[in-house]
Amino acid sequence: MKDRHVNGQRLHAQGITLGYDARTITDDLSVAIPDGSFTVIVGANGCGKSTLLRGLARLLRPRSGSVFLDGELITAYPTKEVARRLGLLPQVQVAPEGITVVDLVSRGRFPHQKLLRQWAREDETAVVEALAATGITDLAPRFVDELSGGQRQRVWLAMALAQQTEILLLDEPTTYLDIAHQVDVLDLCAGLQAHRGYTLVAVLHDLNMACRYATHIVAMKDGAVVAEGHPSDVITESLVREVFGLECRVIDDPESGTPLVVPKHRPVRVTGSTDEEKNHVPAQA
Repeated sequence: MKDRHVNGQRLHAQGITLGYDARTITDDLSVAIPDGSFTVIVGANGCGKSTLLRGLARLLRPRSGSVFLDGELITAYPTKEVARRLGLLPQVQVAPEGITVVDLVSRGRFPHQKLLRQWAREDETAVVEALAATGITDLAPRFVDELSGGQRQRVWLAMALAQQTEILLLDEPTTYLDIAHQVDVLDLCAGLQAHRGYTLVAVLHDLNMACRYATHIVAMKDGAVVAEGHPSDVITESLVREVFGLECRVIDDPESGTPLVVPKHRPVRVTGSTDEEKNHVPAQA
């Protein structure tokens, strides 16, 4: 089956239905990832963001519909060939105990290894460049389990970069990071897109971070895409109300000029303020 998508993006899905066991998460969903974009998928918890990313990464096979990569069904490629074209930073990463940073990053070269071609000069160069791009060259000899959360996230990103793919999928890359490290990681991702021509697709929970860094936003609700486009066109007060159920104001970020979502003030509810709560007697232990 050949790609018949008129826009010709390298990565896109047509009418995919995704789910787990008997539960359907997305139904007949189509989405195209603009080449050279920093696309961010946003939406409320449980809307299907990570499920969609897993489908695009071939980690979850669609029950119906198709995912295309470079004009062919992604399922038609051998696993190593997919890994040479598409890199993935999963939400949960587990490093082998006692592994050093450079050894973990070197594992990103596995898709390029062949029976008669093991480690070569180009592999060494790729690892050195990935360490430098993520600013962790000085961490190369250290053990991964000694590092902070922000440092470990850079190591995993370096491993993905060592694959030397031009498409990177990032599932919640800022989870568990403090705000300074969130900015560091997203600055790095934005640089890959703006200066090196990478196509990035990330799932983010922080809507304001998504607006600041994304060149293209996909907003999801209940397993469906409800809007997509440039953040300035997509993130409106009505969209935030529809997707997140949040009353807000959307203003210009004074630093970046991108949309900034400011929740409307709501009176603080005091526990026990209603007659029903005042008269409630807790059950005895």
